Amino acid sequence: MNSTEMEQPLELQSDKSDNIAINEVQLVLAEKRTGLSVMRTGIAFLALPISVLSVLIAMSKYYDYLQVLHLLIPLGLILLLLTALGSYLIIRSVIRMKHYDQLIHKIKTKHHQIEEFIE
Repeated sequence: MNSTEMEQPLELQSDKSDNIAINEVQLVLAEKRTGLSVMRTGIAFLALPISVLSVLIAMSKYYDYLQVLHLLIPLGLILLLLTALGSYLIIRSVIRMKHYDQLIHKIKTKHHQIEEFIE
């Protein structure tokens, strides 16, 4: 602590500490929102292969597999990569959500005055 912080009343220091805690929680919640948008992107990456496969299955009586095999193999690889990427984004996001919840819990236990405002 520097000399100006020591001269401040205890109540003012407590208010400053509460403000810092609130800012920390806001930062963690902003990161959590970003993680949720990453999860939403991962879900979209998972929905695309399902949609393409549905169309291919529905239209399968109109084409011969051997004639379009040179198109189906690269398409299958792309769909597999999209599925892997979507799964990775969702799993990573869920893990980060748990981490953010733990950070918020630590802040709540450290600053009891703001505990009533955060669920």
